Amino acid sequence: MHWDKLNEECAVFGISVNTNEAAGIAYNGLMALQHRGQEAAGIAVLSDNLILYHKNMGLVSEVFSGKVLEKLPKSNLAVGHTRYSASGFNTKKNIQPFVNDFMIGRTATVHNGNITNAKEIRESLQKYGLHFETESGSEVVSSLIAYNTMKVENILEATINAVSTLEGAFSLIILSHENKLIAVRDSDGFRPLCIGENEFGMVVASESCAVESCGFKFVRNVEPGEIVVIEDGKIVSSHFFQKSDKKLGICIFEYVYFARPDSIIDNLSVYEARLNMGRMLAKEHPVDADVVCGVPDSGLEAASGYALESGLPLVPGFVKNRYIGRSFIFPTQSQREDAVRIKLNPLTASVDGKRVVLVDDSIVRGTTSAKIIKTLKNAGATEVHMRISSPPFKYVCNFGTDIDSAENLIANKMTLDEIGKQIGADSLGFISLDGLKKACEGCTLPFCSACFTGDK
Repeated sequence: MHWDKLNEECAVFGISVNTNEAAGIAYNGLMALQHRGQEAAGIAVLSDNLILYHKNMGLVSEVFSGKVLEKLPKSNLAVGHTRYSASGFNTKKNIQPFVNDFMIGRTATVHNGNITNAKEIRESLQKYGLHFETESGSEVVSSLIAYNTMKVENILEATINAVSTLEGAFSLIILSHENKLIAVRDSDGFRPLCIGENEFGMVVASESCAVESCGFKFVRNVEPGEIVVIEDGKIVSSHFFQKSDKKLGICIFEYVYFARPDSIIDNLSVYEARLNMGRMLAKEHPVDADVVCGVPDSGLEAASGYALESGLPLVPGFVKNRYIGRSFIFPTQSQREDAVRIKLNPLTASVDGKRVVLVDDSIVRGTTSAKIIKTLKNAGATEVHMRISSPPFKYVCNFGTDIDSAENLIANKMTLDEIGKQIGADSLGFISLDGLKKACEGCTLPFCSACFTGDK
């Protein structure tokens, strides 16, 4: 886990317009969604009844550097994807979109989430002679849709049949040779998916920030259990393959960390939710201090809320080096151990001689928190009081984040007092789950908070 943070699996983007600039707009959309995945990127377009694509390891700007993007054919339909992968699965074979060529047509599929019954579906499809190149659940989804399309010869019916058998979390966008774009969200709405439009057509994206960044106006969310069919830049039909049973809901960590603060997800502003988290933290865990600062970038909005509620001044505690890319190399072990300071350098003028409230979104293993607190104290902070805008993580997530083992979570090894001592904080406070949910009031869906409670 880079920087001791949770990572989200990926982002999806699709576009149907009446111009031939779909690939370029998809590129811009993926740039706006880069925060959801920095390992790999890909774009597929429909051209003369063929689906052509380019995908590779790296950031969006690296994968489509130079004239690579220009080599994709001019098209009015495209899908794109950015990927974050857990250790061991970061290979070129797993990069999306997954493109299927079959007897009666072609599809390109992008997926965000995790299919919990992917193994069983893969084994059943293998009996029919389907070959798989990866262990990715996303490839299973793509192949399942292609297989059903061969059976029923109708992409919508095939999609309904396919997704009705899936279990887990999935936001899907499917590009079909029939000049259709199909958007699907699982019945719990675990991962976000929204629709935007302008005079040229429509886009579908993981977050509204990508819709707006590409010059489109947010229209609505894809509802849980809904399949939306877009053709020639317009919605031509909407179908519900399964109604939500309200057991889960959207991952609450979308509001804590995953989403960009300028996004609105299921009727709730991410920025306002994080501001409210900070206010709630100040109510639940007040402390005598001089200043408040947030850990860039994920703790900044909550730090603002803490300052507003507490009346303490908000100061910048760090200067972030924005020119360190994902492939930054630390030549020696000592430099690797000091990587946090290379990325975040304390602003001594703000913290020297001060009692500091330090706000961040989470503590997973504690290693980064300890280094950040140490840098503040080395810069002259007399006290550092850590405040966290999510409850302690205790459980593995099965739906698309990279908590791979409960044994790696510090909250399962230590009490809160022990965690505070381990990271060097003078005090430590986590927002309560009730406080977090209250901060996120206004969302139109229930929340999944299983990583905090273990409830599935």
